[in-house]
Amino acid sequence: MTDKIGHECGIGLIRLKKPIEYYQNQYGSPLWGLKKMYLLMEKQHNRGQDGAGLACLKLNTEPGYPYLLRHRTIGPAPVWQTLVKDIDENLFHLAQKNPNILNQIDKLKLQFPFLGEIYLAHLRYGTYGENGIHYCHPVLRNNNWKSRTLAVAGNFNLTNVDFLFDKILRLGQFPRYKTDTTTILERMGYFLDEENKKIYQKYKDKLNKTQIQPLIEKELDVQSWLKWSAKHWDGGYVIGGMVGHGLAFVMRDPNGIRPCYYYENDEVIVVASERPTICTAFQVSKNEVQELTPGKAIVINPDATTQTFSFTETQPELKCSFERIYFSRGNDADIYQERKSLGFELANRIAEEVDYQWEKTIITHIPNTSYPAYLGLSEGIRKIIHQNRIAQIKNHLNQENFEQEISKILSFRPRLEQLILKDAKLRTFISNEKGRDDLVSYIYDVTYGLVKENEDIIVALDDSIVRGTTLKQSIIAMLAKLNPKKIVIVSSAPPICYPDCYGIDMSQIEKFIAFQAAIDLLKDRGMEYIIHETYSKIKELEANNQLENENCVKNIYSPFSLKELETKISELLKPKDMYAELSIVYQTIEGLHRAIPNHKGDWYFTGNFPTPGGNRVTNKAFLNFYEGKNQRAY
Repeated sequence: MTDKIGHECGIGLIRLKKPIEYYQNQYGSPLWGLKKMYLLMEKQHNRGQDGAGLACLKLNTEPGYPYLLRHRTIGPAPVWQTLVKDIDENLFHLAQKNPNILNQIDKLKLQFPFLGEIYLAHLRYGTYGENGIHYCHPVLRNNNWKSRTLAVAGNFNLTNVDFLFDKILRLGQFPRYKTDTTTILERMGYFLDEENKKIYQKYKDKLNKTQIQPLIEKELDVQSWLKWSAKHWDGGYVIGGMVGHGLAFVMRDPNGIRPCYYYENDEVIVVASERPTICTAFQVSKNEVQELTPGKAIVINPDATTQTFSFTETQPELKCSFERIYFSRGNDADIYQERKSLGFELANRIAEEVDYQWEKTIITHIPNTSYPAYLGLSEGIRKIIHQNRIAQIKNHLNQENFEQEISKILSFRPRLEQLILKDAKLRTFISNEKGRDDLVSYIYDVTYGLVKENEDIIVALDDSIVRGTTLKQSIIAMLAKLNPKKIVIVSSAPPICYPDCYGIDMSQIEKFIAFQAAIDLLKDRGMEYIIHETYSKIKELEANNQLENENCVKNIYSPFSLKELETKISELLKPKDMYAELSIVYQTIEGLHRAIPNHKGDWYFTGNFPTPGGNRVTNKAFLNFYEGKNQRAY
């Protein structure tokens, strides 16, 4: 994707089911679980590069010794260069003092903070706000009672933080921060306290307090606690956590917006945001890894038994399609095929756009994640060419120069080239500079000598075109200097028309090139009244506190076809000094659903949001645009 956007975070949870001595005997190291967590985090580094955190819960500790410890870091490579380095240095210093400590598990568990039975990890991709250490997960709610001590890490974004924050205030709490992280932690903490109190009240007249605490840990109603905690949550989320007495859990939103997978055998239970990370870290097949059903929680009890249950009402599954198009790792078998299918779906549209002039068309892609879609597009084009070959052969069957013509027909191959290259090091360098926009054209480079000036057509495939800034300043400007006859920029995703409020950093609608195109079309055609009517309707909803009732922004796009939007976007993205023809081609919604049939979450394309909060955010984003407010919509 040419436009850099922040997106969804990653989590990991590992619960060792056997004593630590088992892993030392079986695998030669008491740190087997920690090393697996390192690998699980590294294989999800695509989901978080702003910060990382790891919490370790030790079971069966004596009073007076810490049992829940955490380390968080921020930086350009937070997993290996900071977090792992810090933890391993701690172990190195212990080994210097006692070279045999790795064989003394009791001592090691007391002295090394990250030897335990349960690990909870988080990789942060800040969608907005600052990137300070206190924004990193896991977050803690400490207490002198283990059954009230809580650690939480999540891949989530709530759309109704104001409403939930007010609920917390009404409960008598006084949170230090007004964020969705604090809101979730304090709400869960409050209802965890309430479940503790219920059991305490049950036994307070019969037993002394030291006798009651083990009963609280045994009888804690986890289902009731999670159900009350999640009531009123609006958004996309996968939230994992640990309670001090040895309980662990992961819960997924009822629409399945955020991804979550788990694996269990007789040694370990592991949960992660992506399936291939589990496959790689634990060397298991994809069929052994299960997807956590939307609206359900998997709970790992202190004795390592598990239970799965629904904690909220069932909702239609609308799993995020952007996960499949771009965010998730492409080495997942299903995602790889889906991305190829996205490219395949575009072949006929590209054939029409180049007027079937394959001998004059160079087909390339914009690195790096668009490569599977590029393979699919190539397959689709080969199929079209093959069908054309059959027709040509039939036409030459009775001609005198049959063999010569057939040889020519069969020898033709589409021109699939690596025309565009990306300088990853340069991108890292300039992304930290204030003058990024001035240098953006140097992120990419081209392979020279492939394009015939004023004759060839360049077709370049990208994952998605959101804002178009880098595309215009870098890719198109760079390709235009090669003097082709025509440039066709292809998006494997449909146009982004609406803000996303479930994790992707796309909340300001005026930054979307599709929205800019729609507004310009309305003005060009004397239909500005639609803009004003939409504003008036949204203001009316706002006055009645009903912004979530309807997505009024659909009215901005409804007068126009996809082709009309593409034509206007082409005008907006064409550099002033460019002489070649420019066409922008997007995936259709129908093509998206054929390619990714099991992930129907398409709200950023269609405006059909899975929760009421989506309508509210979109309407608010339009108000901000209309009123000239350069701010987020949630």
